[in-house]
Amino acid sequence: MPGENLTRTEAAERASIVSVESYDINIDLTTGDEVFRTVSTVTFTATPGSSTFIDAVTRTVHSVTLNGTALDVAAINDDSRIALAGLAEHNVLVVDADHAYTNTGQGLHRFVDPADNEVYLYSQFEVPDSRQVYAVFEQPDLKAAFIFTVTAPLAWQVISNSPTPDPVDNGNGSGTWSFEPTPRISSYITALVAGPYQVWRSELTSSDGRVIPLGVFARASMAEYMDADYIFDKTREGFTFFEDKFDVPYPFAKYDQMFVPEYNMGAMENAGAVTFTETYVFRSKVTDAIKERRVVTVLHELAHMWFGDLVTMRWWNDLWLNESFAEWASTIATAEATEWTEAWTTFAAMEKAWAYRQDQLPSTHPIVAEINDLNDVLVNFDGITYAKGGSVLKQLAAWVGIDAFYAGVSAYFKKHAFGNTVLADLLVELEKASGRDLSEWSTLWLETAGVNTLRPEIEVDEAGVITSFAILQSAAADYPTIRPHRLAIGFYNLVDGKLVRENRLELDVDGERTEVAELIGRTRPDLVLLNDDDLAYAKIRLDAASLEVATQHLADISDPLARALVWSSAWDATRDAETPARDYVDLVLNHIATETESTTLRTTLNQLLLAAEAYVAEDTREETLAKVGDGLLALARGAEAGSDAQFQFVKFFAAVSNTDAHLDVVAALLDGSETLAELTVDTDLRWELLSALATGGRVGDAEIDAALAADNTAGGAKAAAQARAALPGVAAKQRAWDSVVVDDSAANAIVSATTLGFQRLHDAADQEPFRTLYFDAIADLWEKRAYHVAEPLISGLYPSALIDSDLRDAAHAWLAANAERPAALRRIVLEAVAGTERALAARERDAQG
Repeated sequence: MPGENLTRTEAAERASIVSVESYDINIDLTTGDEVFRTVSTVTFTATPGSSTFIDAVTRTVHSVTLNGTALDVAAINDDSRIALAGLAEHNVLVVDADHAYTNTGQGLHRFVDPADNEVYLYSQFEVPDSRQVYAVFEQPDLKAAFIFTVTAPLAWQVISNSPTPDPVDNGNGSGTWSFEPTPRISSYITALVAGPYQVWRSELTSSDGRVIPLGVFARASMAEYMDADYIFDKTREGFTFFEDKFDVPYPFAKYDQMFVPEYNMGAMENAGAVTFTETYVFRSKVTDAIKERRVVTVLHELAHMWFGDLVTMRWWNDLWLNESFAEWASTIATAEATEWTEAWTTFAAMEKAWAYRQDQLPSTHPIVAEINDLNDVLVNFDGITYAKGGSVLKQLAAWVGIDAFYAGVSAYFKKHAFGNTVLADLLVELEKASGRDLSEWSTLWLETAGVNTLRPEIEVDEAGVITSFAILQSAAADYPTIRPHRLAIGFYNLVDGKLVRENRLELDVDGERTEVAELIGRTRPDLVLLNDDDLAYAKIRLDAASLEVATQHLADISDPLARALVWSSAWDATRDAETPARDYVDLVLNHIATETESTTLRTTLNQLLLAAEAYVAEDTREETLAKVGDGLLALARGAEAGSDAQFQFVKFFAAVSNTDAHLDVVAALLDGSETLAELTVDTDLRWELLSALATGGRVGDAEIDAALAADNTAGGAKAAAQARAALPGVAAKQRAWDSVVVDDSAANAIVSATTLGFQRLHDAADQEPFRTLYFDAIADLWEKRAYHVAEPLISGLYPSALIDSDLRDAAHAWLAANAERPAALRRIVLEAVAGTERALAARERDAQG
């Protein structure tokens, strides 16, 4: 990968030598379209006479001065590190350099809005990319005060971590903004956002009486869609919740939230200056699932202001704790402080599904992973870091008790404010608050990989009274750890046509068999649900009688979270090839019509399409896809007018449509000859319908060009790239491949959109030539492209439609021949071939009936 690696050993050695006081960073954004100029003045102490290095990924270094002495740039600079020798106790280093703008979403990303040709910049520094903007000791434990001075066009907005000052007019169309010093923070959470952004202002009063200025920013061409008042409302609710629960006032001077283009992730917790993906500015109708996810993301980043920004991990091996805590905190805040009261159902349907999937891949790893260098972060920044970690923190809160959990977290923040910590620092405070010894718990949950499966074993007498009840725990052979669980057992009975919970027992479960004596003597209910309320992190299976009831009455389960758990159990059994995929297809089509939770609906429909496309026996695939398309169309036509369910059924029908009859309906919806009550075919839905027609060969370049001309925006460019890549035939797929593999100029957002289109096809033979091309290309892509372009390319161009033993064998042959390749690259191939192997096993099981 481009850029220099940094090892944990190097970071520890440097931290033992250097302590940073401040960075005075002067950035000139008026020097052209390719580079900007930065003068970095670093004030630090060091062990006298020692040597170390400072990080700086540069285009050109003009000069380096250490303690007033000019150094020989050619001798000390390798374009990513500057060697420093003969350090004094007190040092002042000045680095004057040109740095390059990027189009990869890393460093300082430069975007030109096709709607008005305005330029927008934003920074993205996690993990090691502040060095692309200024000279820096790039590691989280060398905190410092940061002083930014920025010269930019006077008409722009310029935002950083400190409150934005009034600019000084330079008299030439530019201005200079001189920001106040930040508190001591890590470099990866510093920020610079600049451009003609539209801004909305508000404020709130913190728990300590300070007035905190609030800002929301979006591109001018997107301003009409920005619902800033709603963002301010959710932010205020989050502030109140977190300040109350953490008993620590908000630690920074202001809170700005910027929605930026071509963003690689959901958001980034820059201190007081959070950046979000612009997809959260809704220019068209979106599902309730997306609306709720935006709220969770807003609160996730806000939680980071305390956990991650105020108190920061010492090294990246504790990155999981930063992200896991924010996942847990944002979900509980969403559920308890906003109108999205079923956020834990959403968490079960989406986050836990992600965690279970990730934890069963060959690339799984302990939550506390060994991070020896920056490359290891790429391998471990995943569903284990976020979703499993968040799930396990939910389990930990149940294990110690929620009040003790909050008390321990509060003590942790107060004790380590503006410092760096390790996991043990948090566990110490939780043990003090709860009185529970967490050493064994931590070892079993955080230092081992894999997910357990829990099953009930129930015996009853002739009258239906329980005579024996046990919970059986198993583990995968490769990850045999048996863990302690705090969970609940729910007893559900049919009452007036609804499955309602009538009894609940919460208990500790440990070992391969846990007897539950408290349930002996009770009448067996219609449905027994392990892990009721979803406290534990484990796959759940239903006993035979409960499974029969659930199959008949899943839609009748009154509690949305309980329904989500049953949906999850059914899907797990399908993915694990325990039950036929066609049974899952029938279960979804029979019960999804009345699902009330948008994320459960979206997750389940995604799984329905995966089952139909990849998991059913090959000789029934075409028939099953037609059945799914018919079923989704019927569901769309029968859904409540204007409802979220209607909207989702239409979207998923379009995605799966592959018969002439289905494509006729898609075309009719697009041209308006068929309508559904209160369904508006707006800009984004038009693109989805057009992509479906492109996949089916009903439209071509001319229609895509016309649609792009009508929507000459960043969103239109991405949608057009996806639609063009979805066109059928080997030649069309080759063109899509060449546009992002042979041509390396495409921005990150266009690369990702193209790979999505590449995977849309009706005939798997369209990907046949890429068996060889793929494995020949990926090592070179990894070496020459930035990570946030290489990763979506290599994962998104894997010819996944070719579900056969030849593809499996080719992948394993590449892995065997490339054992020395970077772990992050090998991981992508490992995970891809694991998907092929799972599909082969599921197809074999489905063929058995």
